[in-house]
Amino acid sequence: IVFSGNGPSGICLSYLLSGYIPYFKRHSLHPHPILQRKLEEAPEVSILDQDLEYLSEGLEGRSHSPVALLFDTLQRPDADFGGTAESVLTWWQEPDRVIPHLVLGRNAPGGAWHSIEGSMVTLSKGEWMGLPDLPFKEWLKQKRRGLKNNRATAEDIAQYYQHYVIKKGLQKNFRCGTVVTSVRKVSAESISHHAQKDLQEDGDSLWNSNEQSTEVFQVDGFFKTAESDKEPFSIYAENVVLATGTYDNPTWLGVKGENLSYVHHQLAALEEAVKNNSVGIMSDPVLIVGAGLTAADAILFAHHCNIPVIHVFRRRVSDPGLIFNQLPKMMYPEYHKVHQMMKEQTAACAGPYERYISLPEHHVLSFGKDKKCIFQDKNGCQKAYKISMALVLTGSNPNLSFLPNDGMDLAMDSEQPVNPKRNPIDVDPFTYECAQEKGLYALGPLAGDNFVRFVQGGALAVASSLLKKANKNPP
Repeated sequence: IVFSGNGPSGICLSYLLSGYIPYFKRHSLHPHPILQRKLEEAPEVSILDQDLEYLSEGLEGRSHSPVALLFDTLQRPDADFGGTAESVLTWWQEPDRVIPHLVLGRNAPGGAWHSIEGSMVTLSKGEWMGLPDLPFKEWLKQKRRGLKNNRATAEDIAQYYQHYVIKKGLQKNFRCGTVVTSVRKVSAESISHHAQKDLQEDGDSLWNSNEQSTEVFQVDGFFKTAESDKEPFSIYAENVVLATGTYDNPTWLGVKGENLSYVHHQLAALEEAVKNNSVGIMSDPVLIVGAGLTAADAILFAHHCNIPVIHVFRRRVSDPGLIFNQLPKMMYPEYHKVHQMMKEQTAACAGPYERYISLPEHHVLSFGKDKKCIFQDKNGCQKAYKISMALVLTGSNPNLSFLPNDGMDLAMDSEQPVNPKRNPIDVDPFTYECAQEKGLYALGPLAGDNFVRFVQGGALAVASSLLKKANKNPP
């Protein structure tokens, strides 16, 4: 089995396939009485071997995935009510249930968390970022650190994920510095005899000689060696798990001049510009486009460095769909501050915040070579501003260029590109296997699960499905 992507989804699935099996902890009490009754029916049967649909029926919460809600509530029974009840799971290592697998990723284990500015604070509570059987808070205590506002920095999380892989002995399954360039189905007969032999040795009972699969996946790509060379590889697998997340491919506005050198699509460009003094207090304003949390992080960073900002976004400030209108003020004081700035500091009326102008219900028409940017408001009026650099931070899309047709055939709407919020990959809710391609699974944002807290249920579903396929379920 090969997974593409080594972020939290891939790490969690590797843990489950490495023979770590969750059971209901006897004598523990779950606050959900119906779930408690179901868990007591067969405490000797692992959660992976139970009917996930039956267990998750009737659960409600902040995810649309029943299995995500199930695994989350088993690990954090009353998280949404501010409680700190202990997990009702106990973990047993069962070596005979190990399924051989490889986790391929560009970075160190932790995926995109290594690409995010280290001091950035997470949206989710710190303890919600943890993986099974190693609470994040306990790890942080060992570092003699506490959580600021119950939240953690991106650097903490990246380090925690790396530590998790080592602590749980998963390193042998991880190949970092790899780029996957192609995943496609091929017939088993077309594979050389040599490759089939390797597969049988690696795949253990997945490849019984009397019932070999007629089709397998060929995964091509390259390793980046220490000398910066590219070493190609081809791997054959009966099952492939897509867990690539969405950080790779920022959304473009599609306007004239967007490819000019002063227009950027990642927050790191602003950090870099500050570091090498190409923007500062005296420079022309930095344009920030977007009204999500990454745009807010850019505004906070610029504000902290006293850099002037023009902030352009399409929505009304009071739009209920705006993320700021959904966050509790107490837990997110800095995002609340950005929201206040957006409200009080429009071009029409100067407010208390220096060096910041908000242009709600505006969009960018073009970027000029002279660094003049033209905007249009909802009434069609146009304005021009001279800027020093532009950051277009309007979200990102997964990069699925390694799949036929960029993976569009797998999406809920196969006419549109895969998008984690609007058009995820169409998966079975209890196995996470792609509806259009058996043997291919999708996890995390690709399947519509956008928080670390909820990607783990997908890993539970995939592990349960793969154990059944491999006949590694107990009798």
